[in-house]
Amino acid sequence: MNDMGRREFLRISGILGLGIGSGAFFPSISEAVRFDRSLYKVSRMKIKMGTFVNIIVIDPSKDRADEAIGRVFDIIDRLCRILSRFESATEVFQLNREGKIKGCCPELLYTVKGSIYFSRLTKGAFDITVKPVVDLFKERYIKGEDLDIPDAILKRALDKVGYRNIEVGTGEIRFKKEGMGITLDGIAKGYIVDRASEVLKREGIKNFLINAGGDIRASGKNYKREAWKIALQDPQKDSKWPDVIKLSDGAIATSGNYEVYFDKERLFHHIVDPKTGLSPLSLSSVSVIAPTVMEADALSTGIFVMGPDRGLRFIEGLRRYHCLLIERGGRIHRSRSWKSFSI
Repeated sequence: MNDMGRREFLRISGILGLGIGSGAFFPSISEAVRFDRSLYKVSRMKIKMGTFVNIIVIDPSKDRADEAIGRVFDIIDRLCRILSRFESATEVFQLNREGKIKGCCPELLYTVKGSIYFSRLTKGAFDITVKPVVDLFKERYIKGEDLDIPDAILKRALDKVGYRNIEVGTGEIRFKKEGMGITLDGIAKGYIVDRASEVLKREGIKNFLINAGGDIRASGKNYKREAWKIALQDPQKDSKWPDVIKLSDGAIATSGNYEVYFDKERLFHHIVDPKTGLSPLSLSSVSVIAPTVMEADALSTGIFVMGPDRGLRFIEGLRRYHCLLIERGGRIHRSRSWKSFSI
């Protein structure tokens, strides 16, 4: 399958919620290269979380690197079985179906609590309760109906949106309104990549790069014994890199309108403004550098909803975070601290 075919497959999978977490449609791709007597590059790529997950390890021991990567994919599978909203056996699916869940696992509690924190930090620009609106657009897309949804219908979906209507207790999550639902698409992948990073470090791996469809965690150095170089995706797919950055200990995540969308013009895509129910149109992509991918993931989505002016003011008011924004017309904005990472 060519690049366009793969992207289209992943886009449709994201819209329809196809169960491709197992990677059944694509084989695992592995590589091991020995650079000298003391250094191996071991990599493996699989389809997980609806995207391509590529793990690269630089280590003196090929066997240790290979075993550690195997454990990473094991933890990814386990967390997907908890956090996916599409599989009927997951706790998120149960929560969305019943409106409450007791005795839920610590991973789900941590992710939901983190989501509420970022909702408060972004003043509601990031909100995991937009599922009713996303589902509304998805259903109309599948049926071939007009995506310009009448106000009355959209309002009924919006009435079920609002992070303040999530109650989190000891081992328990409950929705205050009937018909509510959550989608962790804007934060769970980042959390899972962070957990994968912890596995590698626990196994004694110091030098690695994990890339889950643009959610990236870097540690140490590459095979040239330099900081990892990461090229940012061009929203127009013109093979022009908006920027290239270097990371040796940190994370970057990008939110864009170019992966999961419902119309050719990308006026309706998977990022939804929780206040209007519509897709923000001023930006094409937002990339955020942060200490963890979970932080970068949530903040990039929130800033996308804010737009360029408010988004830049917001990020400039925070420590430890840096962003690059690309408007629909191609204009690029960088936070003041971004230049320290740019090559």
